[in-house]
Amino acid sequence: MSDEPDEIDDSRAPLMDHIIELRKRLIWSFAALGASFFICLYFSRQILAFLVHPLKAAGQEKIVYTQVFGAFITEVKVAFFAGLMLSFPIIANQLWQFVAPGLYRKEKKALLPFLLATPVLFLTGASLAYFIAIPLALKYLYSFSGDLGGIQQEALPELSDYLSTIMQFLFGFGAAFLLPVLLMLLERAGIVTRTQLIKFRRYAIVVNFGIAMVLSPPDAGSMMLMALPLVLLYEVAIVGIWFTERKRKRETEAPADVAQAIKKGDVS
Repeated sequence: MSDEPDEIDDSRAPLMDHIIELRKRLIWSFAALGASFFICLYFSRQILAFLVHPLKAAGQEKIVYTQVFGAFITEVKVAFFAGLMLSFPIIANQLWQFVAPGLYRKEKKALLPFLLATPVLFLTGASLAYFIAIPLALKYLYSFSGDLGGIQQEALPELSDYLSTIMQFLFGFGAAFLLPVLLMLLERAGIVTRTQLIKFRRYAIVVNFGIAMVLSPPDAGSMMLMALPLVLLYEVAIVGIWFTERKRKRETEAPADVAQAIKKGDVS
């Protein structure tokens, strides 16, 4: 009977170490997010001016807010989203430091490139949305302004609604560009194979256009700007999986060749 408590304590120790380590990583992550939030809150008006620039480029000179605290709440939202993006590298690093000790060396080498590629692909998608898709969409949407049977039709965008729409497009385009990372991770986990992805290609094109229809602004040009890169990124993922398959094949064949050479040497 006296051995049972010791066995329980021994089994608890690693769990407690993991909980303490998780708490440490969460504290650093929330601290980074909090610091980034207050920094971005200080520059919130400049960040907001950057976000409304496509509106000005579309010819809109005025934006309104309809609630007393509307402008303040919008600046807080801007600061939070900007702080989240600013602190993402630190949060991702803390997540990696928590997960990495439990991975084998080969698993670390396999996952690290995906972790590094995530912010690059996300920023690429968000940049495509900000510099190309959103200005085209706004020009199209504000082209409906003008004379309407003797009544002047004028667009007066509301600040909070505009920000929500812009952030939806930025995060939508950014998340969509993470498609290669997602597919390669699924292949690495054994959920899908390159052959299955090739067979699913024609359906993937339809799915990508459906995603673009939902996430992109409601005009054909913006939908194409999102759908075509998604189709291209799907092909990039297939090519990337092909390279990783070849690399894994060489790594598995090399020890077998060495063992066979040693065996022949022993025989001779």
